Amino acid sequence: MIITGKHIERRSFLKGVGVAVALPMLDAMIPALKAASKLEKSPTRMSFVYVPNGVVMDNWTPATLGANFEMDVTLKPLAAFRNQTLLISGLMDNNGNALGDGGGDHARAASSFLTASHPKKTEGADIHVGVSADQIVADFVGSKTRLGSLQLGLDDSRTVGHCDSGYSCAYTNSISWKSPTTPLPPEANPRAVFERLFGEVDTTIDAATRARRARYRKSLLDMTRDETASLVNTLGASDKRKVDEYLDSIREVEKQIEMAEKDGRNVTPDMEEPAGIPAVYADHARLLYDLQVLAFQSDLTRVTSMVMGREGSVRTYDEIGVPEPHHPLSHHRNLPESLAKLTKINTFHVELFSQFIAKLKATPDGDGNLLDRSMILYGCGIADSNRHTHEKLPVLVMGGANGGIGTGRHIATKEDTPVANLFLSLMDRMGVQKDTFGDSTGRLEIA
Repeated sequence: MIITGKHIERRSFLKGVGVAVALPMLDAMIPALKAASKLEKSPTRMSFVYVPNGVVMDNWTPATLGANFEMDVTLKPLAAFRNQTLLISGLMDNNGNALGDGGGDHARAASSFLTASHPKKTEGADIHVGVSADQIVADFVGSKTRLGSLQLGLDDSRTVGHCDSGYSCAYTNSISWKSPTTPLPPEANPRAVFERLFGEVDTTIDAATRARRARYRKSLLDMTRDETASLVNTLGASDKRKVDEYLDSIREVEKQIEMAEKDGRNVTPDMEEPAGIPAVYADHARLLYDLQVLAFQSDLTRVTSMVMGREGSVRTYDEIGVPEPHHPLSHHRNLPESLAKLTKINTFHVELFSQFIAKLKATPDGDGNLLDRSMILYGCGIADSNRHTHEKLPVLVMGGANGGIGTGRHIATKEDTPVANLFLSLMDRMGVQKDTFGDSTGRLEIA
């Protein structure tokens, strides 16, 4: 670390004509000559990456526990980052099981994974599951950043209609839930994500036009809020709750606008604004991963989630020689050819994820890098896709979480340990103290 005589505030900007560029964590942001033992740590970031339709567990799980485990086949793209990996075997998501509700394992897997709650079986508007772990953290740390959290995905995200054996599409398409009845569908369009993070970066627009647009947006929000609030006294209890949640969403948008104004103008990164959704899956995934790196680097948010594909996805992967739809292929019936193709998809997802990890590690942050400061969970709510099992899930955590996680290990939990136990421990690293979460039975030792 270089200690300088100059102190720059953490929320600093390089200002130019019509723009203000947020700075990442710099050495000069550390008070000059401050004792090393008293240095303030860079903030911890949290990300969840979800893959659909389970994995071939025989090609995922290392043969040995401890520090000398080998990443083979599916996990081989992460081999260079073994020392930054905590691989956890044995966790279960019991809420993904039927529990008397019959079919619908894909919808339950997605909606229960981060909420640790069993979703109500419905195709209608009366959806109900639980608040997801990422949103509990976002509520706690979100006031310190422009955006409380980001939800990203590589598929379009319908939240209405029927998607899986009597379950609403809201369950299948959303892993993040702001409240038990409010899913946060992932955004697939990188351009929309970019604009949400960095605002309007068209510097050809004059200041007066930008100000007029900002006033118009805000006046619309005020009008919507006031007119909607005037209806509350005429509604029943259930609708009043929904209106309250809607108004909370409106206020969140207002807060983002106000924070952007306080920042001095919009934030623009050293990156061209994306044109839209790339035609090639890998390019799409890389762009969404890159936007997360930029968001963490500029401290615009500290919490993200990303869905590599919705549960039950029928995407084909011609670019890696798998033209069959993913979901039907995942019911492999233990046929060697199907297992080999499914492993190709699993490995492809891990390869794209490994590129994200490499960029985090290569991005300086204070006296370390973004991977040192982050904890990135990768996994899903289904293990054996052929039988739709929700036990012994594929789960790993990357990054040091500011020294809060003991990586470079493969550990195994006791049988039937809820994945919620892991989420409780991850929340601890973000400063969130909760006694229980969902169906948790305690904390998982990950230090």
